[in-house]
Amino acid sequence: MKPTTRGTLAAVMTGVAAVVGAAAATPAVAADTVPIPVPLNGVEQALNLRTPHIAGELPVPVPGSPEGPRYVEGRMLPDHTLPQLPLAGGLPGADLRAPLPHILGEGFDHLGVSAPAADLRTLTPGLSLEAPLGAPNADHFGLPDIKLPQAAVLTPLLQTVPGANVETGSGA
Repeated sequence: MKPTTRGTLAAVMTGVAAVVGAAAATPAVAADTVPIPVPLNGVEQALNLRTPHIAGELPVPVPGSPEGPRYVEGRMLPDHTLPQLPLAGGLPGADLRAPLPHILGEGFDHLGVSAPAADLRTLTPGLSLEAPLGAPNADHFGLPDIKLPQAAVLTPLLQTVPGANVETGSGA
């Protein structure tokens, strides 16, 4: 096989491997939450008793793009000098299901608590500054007016709507 043929074949194989690797990684990156199961099957089999089912979800935080500074007429420095960074994610979720044995007789009922991961929207604190010089004034031969400097801290934002369900019923 010629060296050029080997090089071409190696380049094609590398491209195919990159496409397959990217296709395999796409679903994991696109997930909003990561499931966390708690395996208790070994305890159930070793102790010969029913164990609760426990699972959780951890959200994957996704940073957004900040709004840039806004230029306002009559100010030397832009509004929102240090912009707020949006961050989307969620609160962790949990799914618990515990067996409840019958006091008299055979069989089990269950008690379940389900708290799905809730969406969470946040904004980091920001900063807005005003310089001690104002706009040029024609009455002062084009020199700017002097004023007191100002600074404002933009408050952070936190928005979510958590929820949970509690249920009981027959069956384990």
